[in-house]
Amino acid sequence: MRAFMKYQRVLLPAFMASAMVVAGCSSAPSKGSDGGPVFPDPSRATMPEGSFVNIENLRKLDPGMSKNQLYDLLGAPHFSEGVFDVRVWNYIFAFREANGQAFKCQFQVQFDKQDLAQAYYWKPESCKDLLVAHPPVPAPMPAPVPMEPIRLSSDAMFGFDSATLTSQGKAQLDGLLQQVQAATQIQNVVITGYTDRIGSDRYNLELSRKRAEAVRQYLAERGVPMASMMVEGRGKEDPVVQCDERRRDSLIACLAPNRRVELKGTARAQP
Repeated sequence: MRAFMKYQRVLLPAFMASAMVVAGCSSAPSKGSDGGPVFPDPSRATMPEGSFVNIENLRKLDPGMSKNQLYDLLGAPHFSEGVFDVRVWNYIFAFREANGQAFKCQFQVQFDKQDLAQAYYWKPESCKDLLVAHPPVPAPMPAPVPMEPIRLSSDAMFGFDSATLTSQGKAQLDGLLQQVQAATQIQNVVITGYTDRIGSDRYNLELSRKRAEAVRQYLAERGVPMASMMVEGRGKEDPVVQCDERRRDSLIACLAPNRRVELKGTARAQP
C-alpha cells in the first residue's frame, strides 16, 4: 500500500504536466498587441527558404475546410506543428516576380475546436493580393471600316483602262486589311468602283464593276470572308470633281479623283 501511494505521488505530477502540454497545444491561437495573429520566426521553419505553392490551390481555400483538405492543397506546415490538437498551421511560401526575382510570404491557418479552418492570414498582408485573378487584357481591336467611305485612287491601284491590281494598289489594300477584317466580324463591307465620264456608259459601268471585284478577290485571298463583301460598279456616277478642260491629257488629269474605288461599312462596330 505504501509503495502504491509512493507511485501515485510520482506519477500524478507527470500526468498533470502532460495534460497541461496537451491543453496548451489545443488552446486558442495567440494574438499580438494589435489583435492580429502572431507569426513564428521564419528561421525556425523546416523550409526557411519557402516552398513554391500553386496559386490556384490557394484560391480554393475557404473557411470550414478540414486539415486533410488543406494538407492535400498546401502540404505539411513548415514549423513542425503536428496535426492533432493543433489550432494553428504556419507556412512560408515563395513566389517569383515577372523579372525572375523571388520573394516570400508567411501564411497562417487558424482552426476551431473541431479542427476546421476558421481563418487565413498573410504576412505581409499585401501577399493576399496574389490571389486576385486578373483577366487577360484583350488585344486592341483595329478600327472598323467607317461609315464615311475610304476612297482609293484607281489610277494608283490599276493601270489606265485596266482592272488588274498594281503593286501599289496591293500595298494600299494591305494597309486596310485589318480594318476590313474587324468590320466584317459584325457587319458587311461595300466595295464600289467608279470611273470618269470619258468613254461609253456601258464600258465604264463594266470597268468599274471589274475593279471593285478585283479588290474583293484580293481581300478574300487574305482572309476576309467573301460573303461579307458586296461589290458594285457605278461607272461615271457621283463624280467628286467637275472638269471643263478641252485638252484630253489635261481633262484626264483633272478627272483623276472620279476614278476611284470606295470601301465602307454598313454599320459601325459596337464598343
